[in-house]
Amino acid sequence: MSKELIETGTIYPIPKTERYGSARDLFTIWFGGNLMILTVTTGSLTTTVFHLSVFPALWAIIAGNLCGGLLMALHAAQGPTLGVPQMVQARGQFGTWGAAFITLLVVLMYVGFTASNLVLGSSALDLLCPSLGHLTTVFLIALFCLFPALAGYKALHIAGKVGTALGALAILLSGFSFLSTPGSFSSYLSLTPSDTFVNFLGAFSIITLWQIAFAPYVSDYSRYLPNTNEGTRSAFIATYAGCCLGAIFPMLIGVGAGLGIAANGSVVTALATHLGWLTWPVFGAFTLGIAGPVGMNVYCGTLSLLSVLQTFLPRYHFGTSWRLSTTLTLYSLAAWAALFVADGFLQSYLEFMDMLMAIMVPWTAINLVDYYLIHHGSYDVNAFFKPDGGPYGRINKAAMFCFFLSLLAQLPFMSGHLYTGPFARLLHGADLSWIVGLVVTTPVYWFLARKPRVTAHSLSSAG
Repeated sequence: MSKELIETGTIYPIPKTERYGSARDLFTIWFGGNLMILTVTTGSLTTTVFHLSVFPALWAIIAGNLCGGLLMALHAAQGPTLGVPQMVQARGQFGTWGAAFITLLVVLMYVGFTASNLVLGSSALDLLCPSLGHLTTVFLIALFCLFPALAGYKALHIAGKVGTALGALAILLSGFSFLSTPGSFSSYLSLTPSDTFVNFLGAFSIITLWQIAFAPYVSDYSRYLPNTNEGTRSAFIATYAGCCLGAIFPMLIGVGAGLGIAANGSVVTALATHLGWLTWPVFGAFTLGIAGPVGMNVYCGTLSLLSVLQTFLPRYHFGTSWRLSTTLTLYSLAAWAALFVADGFLQSYLEFMDMLMAIMVPWTAINLVDYYLIHHGSYDVNAFFKPDGGPYGRINKAAMFCFFLSLLAQLPFMSGHLYTGPFARLLHGADLSWIVGLVVTTPVYWFLARKPRVTAHSLSSAG
């Protein structure tokens, strides 16, 4: 195992000699990576935006995480086999240029999540130190989270372990506060007129997307596991368990915080109001633990952007210095965005999640069908880096056709602040677009691409 803390690998295949990843590390990076205020905020959407009472909200959170997490973990299982970041793998499905287009959209997602984390992290710090002001708190949080993003893989795993301990402490104290306060949930335990099937579907969809949105990340970490059956199995189980458990617990706290949000204006304020004297240890733990999630977003965004650059500049080698400079560029962009999205954050975040859903669904369907049903995990990894894409070409017309077909099919079912489709209006605002996207994309892509373009040489050589 290399003793250097600064990662030297970037977008290129990880050799067998450097496959030192472990299932335990994967579990903690995803468990700790979910224990943050942004996850609490996402859970609060079930009661604030979709107006569910406690029991339907809990069901939406559990079912959404388990369903979305299954798709996400199937992506994680690809990492040990191919040994390259998730969005580099997309070249095997979309071609080099097609993958670059999809990957640019994913980079915007990483910047958005980073900005969202900085906003909520600065809000927590502002609550603890109100004299600092928004500009100062964003700067301090951004500076605090910078090192793991720059250092890369090993530092992010260390941050994941620290985040697991701190986040677990915050969740335990918050749960104790809610359960020990008489009447915290008593007036919400019965079903209310807002507990409609439409509202439940809306909440379920947002929670499902929370997990699907991790899909472009997961092989970035599992690619360091050994290319064996055990490595693949461990990548799936550790990622699925870590991500689902890590999301469910803070989302349950979000349900409680969301019940008090109307009177207190924001999830952070509502949670602090309820916690009382526990505010300092809980928000202190969340603030310190945010370094891992922020670093993960920027790190994966950097790998994605480098893969785009390598597509059009194939003769360059994008090594450590490129990763560090690209990290600083993306991080600065996210910090700048964080300064301007604090107002109306909940609505902006919900719109952001709706946009993500439309993009992620066709990508995840095409990737999983191609990997598991068509190529059965057998790709020429070296061809991913050839200027012409090798056997995968520059553009896979079937994949791009299905991607845009899915977007068109989703439009009538989308429901949001800026646009609501005709079928969504008939369903009283329920957004079922992601289900339509999966149902349309999966069989159409399988039909068009079922004769694989590459017969089968698996590069266990990713080593």
